[in-house]
Amino acid sequence: MEKTLKQTNRNIVKIVLFGPESTGKTTLSKQLARHYNTVWVPEYARDYLQNKWNNERKTCEHSDLLPIAYGQIQLENTLAEKADRILICDTDLLETKVYSEEFYGGFVDAKLEKAAKQNTYDLYLLTYIDTPWEEDDLRDKPNERLEMFTAFENALKKYNRPYILLIGSKKNRFDFAVEEIDKILNSKPNLQRYLATKK
Repeated sequence: MEKTLKQTNRNIVKIVLFGPESTGKTTLSKQLARHYNTVWVPEYARDYLQNKWNNERKTCEHSDLLPIAYGQIQLENTLAEKADRILICDTDLLETKVYSEEFYGGFVDAKLEKAAKQNTYDLYLLTYIDTPWEEDDLRDKPNERLEMFTAFENALKKYNRPYILLIGSKKNRFDFAVEEIDKILNSKPNLQRYLATKK
């Protein structure tokens, strides 16, 4: 486990998929990683909570959030070392913070709060709720999707994070995401050679 919740410093572009459950974040993470020939960071909470459900028949509790946060940042820092100029993250600690606030009466552990504010990314891809709800063992708010979406967008605005809204079909979302990510890559001189190899 990471001793802190801080990102390691690497000269790469970091993109975060951000938004409510069942809005296509993982699918798009994989697509973008393939497109840019790089790695993507899965959501640590999925495996952690699925194991908890399988073994204890219990869902997420507040005491799970810090272990999830430590696991997530460890995964991100490990995969950042393998990334080719760009890292696609299926989630980040700000998303964990939003869930903590929404599920546990506004309470957020101070360590998680600090790390969620300090860790930085080049762009957030906010996924809208115009995707079909897919039920599984862990998803539990099918009737509160708009409220959750609003909470996520409000967090991005509150902390002045750079983001775009992804709506519509998978193709529309992918195309818009690539267009915006390429703008970032083009704005960084040390990534020009990488972009040239993609053409």
